Amino acid sequence: MGYPTVERGYMQIIKTIPKLKPRKSDAHKGDFGRVCIIGGCVGMSGAAALAGRAALRAGAGLVRIATPKSILPIVASIEPAYTTIPLAEDAEGRISAKAINTILEAVGENDCLAFGPGIGVSSGIQSILETLLRQENLRMVIDADGLNNLSKIKNWPQITSHQSQATGLILTPHPGEMKRLWMGLFREKLPSDRCELAGKFAKQTKTVVVLKGAGTVVSDPSTSLRAGGQKVYVNKTGNPGMATAGAGDVLTGVITALMGQGMSNFDAAVAGVYIHGLAGDIAAGKMGQTSLIATDIIESLPKAFLEK
Repeated sequence: MGYPTVERGYMQIIKTIPKLKPRKSDAHKGDFGRVCIIGGCVGMSGAAALAGRAALRAGAGLVRIATPKSILPIVASIEPAYTTIPLAEDAEGRISAKAINTILEAVGENDCLAFGPGIGVSSGIQSILETLLRQENLRMVIDADGLNNLSKIKNWPQITSHQSQATGLILTPHPGEMKRLWMGLFREKLPSDRCELAGKFAKQTKTVVVLKGAGTVVSDPSTSLRAGGQKVYVNKTGNPGMATAGAGDVLTGVITALMGQGMSNFDAAVAGVYIHGLAGDIAAGKMGQTSLIATDIIESLPKAFLEK
């Protein structure tokens, strides 16, 4: 895909939003991505459910949520259109390291994963995440507490160095999570410029970075001169009403669904950020920014896809 760009040093500032291909008349649900979301813990069951519902509204053909067995009935009751996978849990109601074989089985049955919504932080979860990072041909979005667990894994970019740019990771940190990730890897001060920060982190870790906030920045890891340099997108959709619990989980579901439908990691991140913000703008237009909640964004996704 060609990208109209504006040069900014070694960066290309992307202006065109990628689009999904039209659906064939004889398509079936398996053609639009098998998505697995790994997340949830006691007290945060809604996060995984929000991501799952968003993935469905963003077009994923099949969505499965792998979650601690004690909260599975709650997660399952929120949305009948996804299925669930019960996972072993620890004494605090978080996913246990004993769940790794069940999770690896799910990896083999799905096209892409999301890891982190409502998952909590523990040594067991870090062990699971490190095992996932070592898998071949893995496509995974890491968000929320998934990122906080990642920041505690020493030298994790070396573990993922075998991944190609066609697979690999999308990281979706807010500024606080980015600070923890940066400090866990680098001694130099965080760049104050958000494009520079996202670009440097993406390049050093060979991941697609979605640095959330007002004007969310998406950067790919490539600095190839043949490809025209490192691609960066600065989002223009969205509003302050989206600063509400669960909005990030919705974004995770949208991006993962777009990956499952065949978009590259960078294209899925750019399109996902744009659509997510546009849905938030549509929702705010109906009810105002003050009353906007995460489920309003999900309910506005259909109109956002139609307008895009």
